Amino acid sequence: MRSRDLDYFKKQLLQKKTALIDVVHKAESYGREVEAEGEAMDMADRASKSYTKEFMFSLSNLERQLIILVEEALERIQDGSYGECTHCGEIVGRRRLEAVPWALLCVHCQEMKESGRLS
Repeated sequence: MRSRDLDYFKKQLLQKKTALIDVVHKAESYGREVEAEGEAMDMADRASKSYTKEFMFSLSNLERQLIILVEEALERIQDGSYGECTHCGEIVGRRRLEAVPWALLCVHCQEMKESGRLS
């Protein structure tokens, strides 16, 4: 992959990482706020806040997993393997990388994985 393309994707990945970290921090802050408010609420409010807290927690877990994928993609840029399918070694298409810059697999291998033919 050309240096200019690598710089473009690195910038995209760094922006995504920053946005994800911001979401995780907001979810954590919200969780702390909900805990602090917990004592002065009735049962319905507590149930609603509890559900929202669990929802935010699950979101932050998904965001953390995505941060790991983004960091791994940044490492692949560093080691020169970015843009190569980690299964078959073929080039991951630019359109796929633009949609999912942290993609590990080419479209064909991703389809095989989603259909259960690739683990």
